[in-house]
Amino acid sequence: MSEPVSPTPPADRYGTRPQRRGLGTGGKVAIGAALAAAVGVAAWFSVEQTRRDPVDVDVVSFDVRDAEQVDVTFQVHMPAGTSAVCEVEALAPSYAQVGTLEVPVGPSEELTSTYTVTVRTSEKATTALVESCDVDGGS
Repeated sequence: MSEPVSPTPPADRYGTRPQRRGLGTGGKVAIGAALAAAVGVAAWFSVEQTRRDPVDVDVVSFDVRDAEQVDVTFQVHMPAGTSAVCEVEALAPSYAQVGTLEVPVGPSEELTSTYTVTVRTSEKATTALVESCDVDGGS
């Protein structure tokens, strides 16, 4: 009679499987230090970006009054006491600029200030935006 066939190979016939080991203390410390350094670098970049460009702007609304003017309401977020100059644009359906206005803003004691301006247009605008707000070098 023949012996039954074993479904598993004999032990150590093909070598032993390497044991998985968890990270040691040194590995965990290295990963923690790398994560802390990455967070520090990200924070530094964020602070530098704010220092270089401290003005942020949001268009709240616009109202096309007629073919010659559009009212634009926007909020400027910047450090208290800062002055800036914002360029407000009116655009046609083709995205061609049909009106522009430079608006001095600030200084204000508030971090957020709201402004409403009227931009004169050469033809009927369909949208308006604040193209840029740059810190005023004269303040």
